[in-house]
Amino acid sequence: SMAYAGHQFGNWVPQLGDGRAVLLGEVVGIDGVRRDIQLKGAGRTPFSRGGDGRAALGPVLREYIVSEAMAALGVPTTRSLAAIATGEHILRDGVKPGAVLTRVAQSHVRIGTFEFFANRGDAEGVRLLADYIMGRHYPETANAAQPYKALLDAIVARTAALVSRWMGIGFIHGVINTDNMSVAGETIDYGPCAFMDFYRAATVYSSIDHAGRYAYANQPRIAHWNLSRLAGAFLPLLADDQQAAIPVAQAALDAFPSIYRAEFEQVFRRKLGLTTAEDGDMALAQDLLERMEANEADFTLTFRRLADSATGDDAPIRALFADPAAFDDWADPWRARLAREPMPDAERREAILRANPAFIPRNHRIEAVIRAAEDRGDFAPLDILINVLATPFDDRPDFADYANPPLPEEIVRQTFCGT
Repeated sequence: SMAYAGHQFGNWVPQLGDGRAVLLGEVVGIDGVRRDIQLKGAGRTPFSRGGDGRAALGPVLREYIVSEAMAALGVPTTRSLAAIATGEHILRDGVKPGAVLTRVAQSHVRIGTFEFFANRGDAEGVRLLADYIMGRHYPETANAAQPYKALLDAIVARTAALVSRWMGIGFIHGVINTDNMSVAGETIDYGPCAFMDFYRAATVYSSIDHAGRYAYANQPRIAHWNLSRLAGAFLPLLADDQQAAIPVAQAALDAFPSIYRAEFEQVFRRKLGLTTAEDGDMALAQDLLERMEANEADFTLTFRRLADSATGDDAPIRALFADPAAFDDWADPWRARLAREPMPDAERREAILRANPAFIPRNHRIEAVIRAAEDRGDFAPLDILINVLATPFDDRPDFADYANPPLPEEIVRQTFCGT
């Protein structure tokens, strides 16, 4: 099991570590990529801090479903190789059936892993860890004039790209503590995560995020803050003197906003069906998001149904807005923008469909799967949901209901960590 530290909700915790995870080893896939194999929920470890080290079935199924959906959506992520019911009874908020998740990752090294050594003044430990990450994930940085600065730059860039992908699919991680952020640029540690139904920038699902620190719209800012903790750990590697190292680290951090903005703009241009860049594109996207929020329009379906509007059929998307005129007013400048980069309607429609999924792991669907598994031992709903989410960009009429937002009585307002 791995030791690491971390900032949890901004508060420093000097030692955390894998309290319920056991690293079995590494394998090299047929694609040549080296990956860790880890059992999550396998029992107590030296870092369990009084816990039982076990996992309940519900959180295991949530991570299995969401991580596999993220992979199908094209978002870098840890993967779930297997979810195994143990037959044990786990005490959480009541007695729950136990399970173990077999998780696969390019590595399980986190920002908090670097913090663990840096906080102890172990500069050599930081250096050894940085060399390991450089060789494993960022070999191109080894030949740079300043290899450790290049490594920090690369982690900053990969993190910016990852968070822009989250924003583009309405994903809310829920607990972006520094110990839950991989330096490999993969989404890791799916606890109280969720996908938005109707769009609201301040959306929070995590039951423990009382102040909204990790709300949807805050995720880029928090990622930047977390990277600043990593940069602090890197200081001994960037120059012999700390005062000389600080501006080097700051330069890497200062690049984050522009890298993130470029990645975010690329994601949302594609969602709007745009293939070229103009200065007003993000104002157009932001205007749509504000109208969606004011009219409680579903995030996923609104962007998906732009494909219909691109071919002249506004009825499907107008039905999502409490006041359909709000979409009509936005659509005029959008169509004028589309006209400045002519493309056949059918081709534009396909481009929008490829950028906007029909199916996401909606919270009420995940909850239904968990209830069936925990209460009745019925895994058929899990099999169906996994099958649907494996091809999220395909229209599948037989499963059309899986694309729909929840009915009022099905809305899930809070998600839970499960530790």
